[in-house]
Formats: sequence, C-alpha cells, structure tokens
Amino acid sequence: QVQLVESGGGSVQAGGSLRLSCAASGFTHSSYCMGWFRQAPGKAREEVARLRQNGGTSYPDSVKGRFTISKNNADDTLYLQMNSLKPDDTAMYYCAAGRGWSDGSCSQLAYWGQGTQVTVSS
Repeated sequence: QVQLVESGGGSVQAGGSLRLSCAASGFTHSSYCMGWFRQAPGKAREEVARLRQNGGTSYPDSVKGRFTISKNNADDTLYLQMNSLKPDDTAMYYCAAGRGWSDGSCSQLAYWGQGTQVTVSS
C-alpha cells in the first residue's frame, strides 16, 4: 500500500523559504507521477507543482519561479522548495501520487498524504 508522509511545514515571514518533504513508500510500480497541492481555509484545493515520469515539471503562474519540485529517486522522497514566500501561500500542503508514463501523462493521483501546514506572516 502506498503511503505518503509530508514534513517540513512551519511558520515563516514573507520573503522566507521552506522545503517540504514527502516520504513515499509501498510503490508497486516503478513509474509514478507525483505532485504537491495546497488548500487554504475556505478555498478550493490548488495544484502547485507536478513531477512527471519523464522528468517534466509544471507549475501554476501563482508559484512559477518561486517553487521547485524535485525527487530523490534513491529513496522516493519528493521535495518542494519554496522561496520568496508570500502570505497568500499560507495553506495546508499535500503530497500526492499516481501512475505515470514515459510520455509524461499521469493517471488520477489516487494516493495522498496527511498534509503539512505552511503559514507565512507579513
């Protein structure tokens, strides 16, 4: 069974940085697509980064140039480096995973972690 455990959240002032980690285990396939999502109170869940099996990445305009997704393939740990943080980045951040293919396509991300809170103060 796939398990995802996030860590690294916390409180930081605007302009600061945080690195989130997602320890993944239980993968039964070698090809996965993984991503980071966030949800603030009263707002819809938003995808903030995706890493595809072919190494491709994607970000929404709201975080492009500030957030970087990466993965350590040796231990299946997913990271989200967040720089130049803004108060609008305050949210619960979730790691998610699903099947991925070499053409960069992804299945629905069926596996989710429990989340880690990020709070950015002005």
